[in-house]
Amino acid sequence: MGNIIRALMAFIPADRCQNYVVRDLREMPLDKMVDVSGSQLRRLPVHVCTFTELVKLYLSDNHLNSLPPELGQLQNLQILALDFNNFKALPQVVCTLKQLCILYLGNNKLCDLPNELSLLQNLRTLWIEANCLTQLPDVVCELSLLKTLHAGSNALRLLPGQLRRLQELRTIWLSGNLLTDFPSVLLHMPFLEVIDVDRNRIRYFPSLAHLSSLKVVIYDHNPCRNAPKVGKGVRRVGRWAEETPEPDPRKARRYALATEENQEPQASAPPPPLPPSSP
Repeated sequence: MGNIIRALMAFIPADRCQNYVVRDLREMPLDKMVDVSGSQLRRLPVHVCTFTELVKLYLSDNHLNSLPPELGQLQNLQILALDFNNFKALPQVVCTLKQLCILYLGNNKLCDLPNELSLLQNLRTLWIEANCLTQLPDVVCELSLLKTLHAGSNALRLLPGQLRRLQELRTIWLSGNLLTDFPSVLLHMPFLEVIDVDRNRIRYFPSLAHLSSLKVVIYDHNPCRNAPKVGKGVRRVGRWAEETPEPDPRKARRYALATEENQEPQASAPPPPLPPSSP
């Protein structure tokens, strides 16, 4: 039913669609949640900010690029979803919501995060995937209770050494970036349980056997010549994952040579010989 409503709303002009949503949100929901995802909103209906007991606010998949200052009235908010919008900068008012535990910012146009994000000291999960980040903002390293960081599908080439401060961090997702080396800071984070560096440009993996809490490492779709060595019981996802503890070096060399050959321009095949002429 939800998909049918969204399909119908796609044919309604944005302003009329917004008016429809506003009329539908006149009273504080009993479950303390507002979900107006996929509603073609260009601005947040301000009267939603009067629901001061609101705990969850989902604004995903709209056309938002700003938020009203009145949003700061929602001091009980724990989950805020702003993913799949048009934000080029994170509105400062978000940094005043000090009870936030989960913040979704993926699939926007963010190039950085404000220093004021450090005020969100209750944040446990941060999604910043599919933005325009060329480096991980230093302010992320100040979120001391962060447990899960989704930073895939950006243009990250390295990670800051300060990341090791996040001793509560258990899961880090870095798929689809531009890492050419395995981030050395992760080698000093023995409390990590899941490391995802899928779809990067890493050619060599150091041993991860000393990461005592590690449960899963995902390293597929890298031009690597070895698999990361891991401790007993750790699941590896990628080439040579089933070989213990290291892939056969001969197989690694053959794979590397084949990869390099595939990257070279292929010579065009000679034309087939002409059939002999009939007498």
